[in-house]
Amino acid sequence: MKTYHNSPLLYEEGFSIIINEVATPIENSTFYYFDYDKRSHAINMDFPHFHSFYELMILLSPKAYHFVEGKRYDIIANDLVLLPPSVLHQSEYLPGPPSDRIIIGFMLPKQINYGASGYKEILSVFNSSVPIFRFHKEEQNRLYQKLNEIVMIAKDTPNVNIRNLLIHTKFTEFLFLLYEMQGLNHYVPNVENGVKEKIYTITNYIHTHYTEDISLAALAETFYISPYYLSHQFKNVTGYTVVQYIQLTRIKNAQYLLLNSPMRITQVAESTGFSSFSQFNRVFRKFCGMSPSDYKLTSHHSSYRPTAPDEQQ
Repeated sequence: MKTYHNSPLLYEEGFSIIINEVATPIENSTFYYFDYDKRSHAINMDFPHFHSFYELMILLSPKAYHFVEGKRYDIIANDLVLLPPSVLHQSEYLPGPPSDRIIIGFMLPKQINYGASGYKEILSVFNSSVPIFRFHKEEQNRLYQKLNEIVMIAKDTPNVNIRNLLIHTKFTEFLFLLYEMQGLNHYVPNVENGVKEKIYTITNYIHTHYTEDISLAALAETFYISPYYLSHQFKNVTGYTVVQYIQLTRIKNAQYLLLNSPMRITQVAESTGFSSFSQFNRVFRKFCGMSPSDYKLTSHHSSYRPTAPDEQQ
């Protein structure tokens, strides 16, 4: 494994570290998944997805975009994207050679016998108002050295139990250092006034108001755009009609609640903005190919990895 060009990080395509599978429900699970690989423009996701765990992405290639709750962020080599559970997000890679990146998915049990308040504090960095972190070279070297040490532990420690303990300890050190360094983040989101940025502002609004009674007409009025112009430009930029985008946002959030909350299905329907249970059931079947109850039952009896085939980063 070699240091990546223009980065202090060690990188080897196809390298991975897996500690436990991800099972649902995962409130009492502990797992880590380190994925050193690449993604191409050809497999960009059509719509944002969520995870029930924490996720951290580090881009190694020169440039990409990341959408978090419908808002677009430009990212460059060595930027970190921090994503807490349940947040809808997607990456968009540029045409050309595939983009190298590192994905780290992890989860700690909600009930931690030792240091629970400390873990809660250092994980608060995942709830920052801006989810992208960009550091200068000196800070990058300090922070990414922890991840390089994890790689060497994984490669050089034959005893699996000791290896897993050391990786957990070292990753805790990484999280603590990231928490300490958050004030040094110098990432500033781009501010543009073009049509695309206007549409991304509207998608972000949908992600944060999907529980409300929103429609094409209401959005057009809120953003001072004619309904026809909004409908046309929204489809051009996102590939979806406004109604489809609203419905998908509601369904994705409903999926999360079905897997990670004790709410009854009727409560999930109500809390995600559907006007009736029959509408919820019909739209859910349309996008998911099964009923909400079947989805909940099937998913709770399965295990999966952070980067499932239908949810590539």
